[in-house]
Amino acid sequence: MKALQISDVKTWKRIDIAEPGEPGPGEALVRVHRMGVCGTDIGCYLGRFPYFEFPRIPGHELGVEVLAIGDGVTNVTAGDRCCVERYLNCGKCDQVHGFRQLTAFVPRARMVVAGLIYVVLTLVVIAQDRPNVILIVTDDQGYGDMSCHGNPWLNTPNLDHFAAESVRLEDYHVDPVCTPTRAALMTGRYCTRVGAWAVTQGRQLLADDERTMADIFLESGYRTGIFGKWHLGDTFPFAPHFRGFGTAVVHRAGGVDEIGNPPDNDYFDDTYYRNGVAESFQGYCTDIWFSEAIQFIKDTPAEQPFFVYLPTNAMHSPHMVAPEYSQRFDEQGLPEQRGKFYGMIENFDENLGRLLTHLDEAGLTKNTIVIFMGDNGTAQGSNGKPQSEDGFNAGMHGKKGSVYEGGHRVACFARWPGHLPAGLKVDQLTSQRDWLPTLIEWCHLASPQQVLFDATSMAAILTGDDAHWPDRTLFIERQDDTVQPGVIDRREGNVPFSVLTEQWRMVNGELYDISKDPSQLEDVASQHPGVVEDLYRRYLHHYKEVMQHGGSPVAIPVGHNHSDVVEFTVRDWHPTQGAVIWQHDQLGDDALWINGWWQIDVQRAGRVEVRLHRFPDQWHRAMGATAAEIQFGSQSTRKDIDPSDSSVTIEMMLPAGLHRLQTFLFEAQSGQTRGAYFVEIKSLSDSN
Repeated sequence: MKALQISDVKTWKRIDIAEPGEPGPGEALVRVHRMGVCGTDIGCYLGRFPYFEFPRIPGHELGVEVLAIGDGVTNVTAGDRCCVERYLNCGKCDQVHGFRQLTAFVPRARMVVAGLIYVVLTLVVIAQDRPNVILIVTDDQGYGDMSCHGNPWLNTPNLDHFAAESVRLEDYHVDPVCTPTRAALMTGRYCTRVGAWAVTQGRQLLADDERTMADIFLESGYRTGIFGKWHLGDTFPFAPHFRGFGTAVVHRAGGVDEIGNPPDNDYFDDTYYRNGVAESFQGYCTDIWFSEAIQFIKDTPAEQPFFVYLPTNAMHSPHMVAPEYSQRFDEQGLPEQRGKFYGMIENFDENLGRLLTHLDEAGLTKNTIVIFMGDNGTAQGSNGKPQSEDGFNAGMHGKKGSVYEGGHRVACFARWPGHLPAGLKVDQLTSQRDWLPTLIEWCHLASPQQVLFDATSMAAILTGDDAHWPDRTLFIERQDDTVQPGVIDRREGNVPFSVLTEQWRMVNGELYDISKDPSQLEDVASQHPGVVEDLYRRYLHHYKEVMQHGGSPVAIPVGHNHSDVVEFTVRDWHPTQGAVIWQHDQLGDDALWINGWWQIDVQRAGRVEVRLHRFPDQWHRAMGATAAEIQFGSQSTRKDIDPSDSSVTIEMMLPAGLHRLQTFLFEAQSGQTRGAYFVEIKSLSDSN
């Protein structure tokens, strides 16, 4: 039986308190109480299982009372009550104002109960004065990958026009690759602090106790939606529909075509996931993300503000786009991949124009903050070498993945008519982390308690007031699975890192006066050894502070109430032999003998079935193994199999707590082993 979960709303209908009616199959009738005034009824709601959400009312505690249940509803009975707001604030549901703990309503400490609908008239009035927010993040589009920044090949009229109407951040920095930028953007904290500092190896999972930007918007009464690329985890509790997004239409993993998605995804007519459920879509990926976002805006009630997070997978590889967008670049003699990359950018520009036109036609432009940014440096627009630049990178050194300027300085434009001065250029040192405190200030959001941001609100400098902007130091590093501090040495294997101030860039001991040398051509470390020493000392202090967790991996929960089956893949393991793979064509490479372990958090002891396979089920391909073994903590279970088997299922008892899970597929002919690339754990029963 599945317990009632507080998560992502499916269907809600408010009904008259005097005539509540009876819940139908799969529904429950609940009454919401304002706990600040005991006994005050907010209203009755008819909800469809398995998902419930309730509104957060600032300054008040909320209680939920189950009045009646329909057929098919389990683990909750009429009369059950929960103090929701106390649970939201302290992480557990105590007895408050007579409301006892309702365990069916509180499956984990960070799950929030917040509104897709308003039940308090005063909150509706407040909401009408709040701006909408659209946050657009493109993938792998660098600072120079647009015509307004001087690119000689691209034509991006909508982005150029939008930039002209916006405040432009000219010294704006993110992380050099996908996941870290997104983790920091969503939390306002360094990626190394929140557990998601790499794109695979289990280091792309955002710690489940971190509060996201979407959580904060949702708890403050906004309708929230994400459309595109999440890349912070795909299962409970990491997927976006568990992290504050009432509507989530996304692909999994780091790309549309990567392991974890259906293997036939190719950017056209693919399968994506709506609130965790697979759904077939017709059309090109970027077109779909924008269409879904526009429809979400259309469906949002006029009295409720919305937060739209629109992180496209374009322009990430593989570079796929209709020939009509890339043909003119081919005709100009550009390399094939760059032509497709540029074609993806021009398709994005077309979709941006479509979104902005809808805002105009719907009368939403004046009350909507629209933010555009890239997630890291260019992937295909340049070779990243300013002295012999192939392509265009606005003269910067480095590209995607680099801790030089071109790897992390990106474009960022913000438009809010009547509030932000069009055309203003902000030269202060800023980062993606700064957006969360800025939006909290602009939108009058309830700031999360006991959360320290690694950020500063940009509200003042984005209006031209820079009187109180701090002389700050920012840090960028490329950590692997096994964390270690960077050293002042560029030898292979050392952690790449850089320290940024308004004047200086220190890159693993090299020093550049960025105000005089924006292309980072002249290393002046020998001329300013004291500066290098000071910046490195700051870095070491920063590293010690953000790594207080010691590099402990984020664990994947098993045995929770959300689902009987938990799935994870090779992308999530911590490698012990070889490297992590992420492309489907790597799965059949018989020369790869690789392995790794997953960090598992068994939340309740019990018997499970563990199913292992090497290939996606859609392929029906034999694993070629003669035996399979599972090592779980201190226990090991082995089973002989036929080489023609496409999967193997092993039943075992899992003790509660944190454990390492590792698998082995044995090949008799070579005597070698590899790990199973896909694992599903199905809970059979509790230990008692």
